Amino acid sequence: MSEVSVIAGAYNVGQCYSFHKSMESVLLQTFEDFELIICDDGSTDDTWELLLNYAKDDKRIRLLRNKNNLGLAASLNKCIATSKGRFIARHDCDDYNDLHRFEKQLAYFKEHENIAVLGCNAYLFDENGVWGKESFPTYVTDKDFLFTSPYKHGSVMFRRDALVKAGCYRVAKETYRAEDYDLFMTMQTFCNGANLGEYLYYFCEDTMAKRRRKYRYRFDEAMVRYQGFKKLGLLPAGWPYVMKPLVVGALPLGLLDILKEVFRPRKITNKK
Repeated sequence: MSEVSVIAGAYNVGQCYSFHKSMESVLLQTFEDFELIICDDGSTDDTWELLLNYAKDDKRIRLLRNKNNLGLAASLNKCIATSKGRFIARHDCDDYNDLHRFEKQLAYFKEHENIAVLGCNAYLFDENGVWGKESFPTYVTDKDFLFTSPYKHGSVMFRRDALVKAGCYRVAKETYRAEDYDLFMTMQTFCNGANLGEYLYYFCEDTMAKRRRKYRYRFDEAMVRYQGFKKLGLLPAGWPYVMKPLVVGALPLGLLDILKEVFRPRKITNKK
């Protein structure tokens, strides 16, 4: 039985410029006792064939496939249901990892029995390379959820028992683009979370990523915020943050980038 189960969803990543680097960043980890479970979420390109080629060369890879596009939450739940590891690590197929990520997160878990969710800081990149970096709170508090999620989803590793206790990812209309935020707030109600201060994850943040954030999903995020803040006892003081997605979603991207630099409570450093 593997110590760690790495779970990922894949949808039309065949033409993604970072896909192969993403796969290699998992398969070449210094910690090798893991299984990599990837669910092809109804891709219409050559994603499935690419995944099959990787699976032929590495027996740690297990593949699942949805006939239709069900969304990330449902796909990840399928991965979790078939996983065997004591720890569940997330990964996204357009992002990539520092090769020591799993090793360092496991070492932290062994030294901190009270922590059930563990992320890390992240570099931001696009097709031209790394352009910035983003830091997250060392120890996550309830108020850290007000502005945005205090974790980078793809960088997180969970203790399996805590993830199962939370019910895994909630599949609902409002969680379609906010499944991680919703899960993290649920887990915050009964367990502790933290982030490593090291930059061990590389997150794809390019123009296409920004364009995928359609305004209709802002209403869903507002609902997720309301539900989560209510569970965490952050209302009524948190109401302005419930409305935040609706306000910022109406702003031009250029102005939004400027406001993030001014008001965001966690540090983003631009390297350009």
